[in-house]
Amino acid sequence: MKPRLLYANSEKNADLFYACKFFAPDPFAFLQVAEKRFLLASDLEIDRAKKTAQADGVDSLSQFQELAKSRRGSTVYAGVLREWMDAHHAGDEFLVPADFPLGLAKDLEALGVRLEVCKGNFWEQRVYKTPEEVAAIQAALRITEAGMLRAFEVLRASSPQKDGTLFWAGNPLTSERLQGEINAAIVYLGGIPEHTIVAGGEQACDPHERGSGPLRANELIILDIFPRDSASGFFGDLTRTVVRGSANEKQKALWQTCLDGQTDAIQALKPGADGKLIHEKLLADFAAAGFPKQCKDGRWSGFFHNTGHGLGLEIHEDPRFSNIRSFEAGNVTTVEPGIYIPGLGGVRHEDVVLVTPSGHEVLSHLDKPLEL
Repeated sequence: MKPRLLYANSEKNADLFYACKFFAPDPFAFLQVAEKRFLLASDLEIDRAKKTAQADGVDSLSQFQELAKSRRGSTVYAGVLREWMDAHHAGDEFLVPADFPLGLAKDLEALGVRLEVCKGNFWEQRVYKTPEEVAAIQAALRITEAGMLRAFEVLRASSPQKDGTLFWAGNPLTSERLQGEINAAIVYLGGIPEHTIVAGGEQACDPHERGSGPLRANELIILDIFPRDSASGFFGDLTRTVVRGSANEKQKALWQTCLDGQTDAIQALKPGADGKLIHEKLLADFAAAGFPKQCKDGRWSGFFHNTGHGLGLEIHEDPRFSNIRSFEAGNVTTVEPGIYIPGLGGVRHEDVVLVTPSGHEVLSHLDKPLEL
């Protein structure tokens, strides 16, 4: 087995954080030789790394800079890394992830280091969540659900005006204001919110539209919340679709069709389940209900995104739902079909599901109200 080499910012790079469980805002090097794992930390981070990182050794960057200067006459980072790797008898060949920095790779290769880019996941075991990781996802989901409950609370307290716009606390209730209330609830519990979606009316027909401007009564509003738990690094992810006021019959039919599809997809999850077949059945069921996937005048309608995605240290990670031919116990995935009809609105229901040896367990627990 080739030694593994990483160089990244562990606050952004899930593979590096997974390897050492150490958050740092600046890039640092990680080395695995056989079963031993080592970090090369700056003076700014070394004491904290020694206390908290899950590693067999934490080495001083400045010490190896001095060594490289004395031996090579330079403190160029590739030379410092070469001295460090040699000190751990790592050899000349290393496995690196596909996102390894190109400039550093070329500098290392100039020093006789041979790098092989890993095909597929750098840590295959990341797709199989341990009980401790499942608990971390559940904790992140509790934070996520608190944000969603705050959204429900504010929407229920809002008042429709004559023109249909919603007012709350004396001012128009905009997507931005509601995002702020959601995000504040998340931050209070130790979560890190980012790009929270509050999209109503026609805006809800674009699945990744964050939403802007005044919200309106009696329109479908998609609330999609996906914060990171600052304590563990794991993400939660949850979507609900609501109406402040009364939904009409077409809105109810759209909402219920999507919910029925999500329920069926969740029930189909178990070891050996084919994600592609589940996805294709959803497309067929939605089309049969009168909501086919189609593109008119350059705009998509119906169900035109994936059924779900793996969730963990990244908001989108493997397994990718419609690409996986056989789910396995330990996989954690979102199940989030959506139907988007310009002129009517958009609906998406999303929950997080663990595949268990005997079937599945839904990890998110929040109810799905339509009318608030």
